[in-house]
Amino acid sequence: MRRIILSKRSSNKLNKLLEYFENEWSLKVRNDFLRKFDKSLSQIQNFPESSPETDYVKGLRMLVITKQTSIFYRFNTKTITIVAIFDNRMNPSRIQKETE
Repeated sequence: MRRIILSKRSSNKLNKLLEYFENEWSLKVRNDFLRKFDKSLSQIQNFPESSPETDYVKGLRMLVITKQTSIFYRFNTKTITIVAIFDNRMNPSRIQKETE
């Protein structure tokens, strides 16, 4: 099974997002998102080709976690790298900047 790696940028974004959910909403909202995130990682780990490749960057795939949040990832035979966690409400042109 492929090992999942979070890039430094995506790890920081995830921590900020979880902190935001807990501080501005509730611990329940934070935990619900974390469950969805974990389920998404499991899906990617089992079926890495199940998500569509983006038009923005070749070899980059996108999986929608919630209607507000998506993850972008790349994979090879040994690893899956989460390149970015993206707020879907942002300008899509920022995806290239977020994934560099």
